[in-house]
Amino acid sequence: MSVGHRLEQYTLQRPQEVLIVKAEIAGEADEIAIFRGFSSSLMRPTAFDVDVPILPEDATILSIDRLQGPYDPANPHYLEQDLSWEDFLSVLSELGL
Repeated sequence: MSVGHRLEQYTLQRPQEVLIVKAEIAGEADEIAIFRGFSSSLMRPTAFDVDVPILPEDATILSIDRLQGPYDPANPHYLEQDLSWEDFLSVLSELGL
């Protein structure tokens, strides 16, 4: 299962949460919002085809923020901030993802 798919599955299991993933993709910074199984870049155009991964396998995840959904950029409600990929992996493992 790809990294992006695992994160989308996490938000399907926890529909009250939004993930903001800060990543480096092809040498460029990106921020991706993941909510209820869907991913969308906050910095680049997002493909209309949901089968096109927003977060490719070769992306470097810099940090993950967990927020209370729905996401309001003007008033975000953080549950946890700046989690490393390694820290978040343990959360995914607990959920069987």
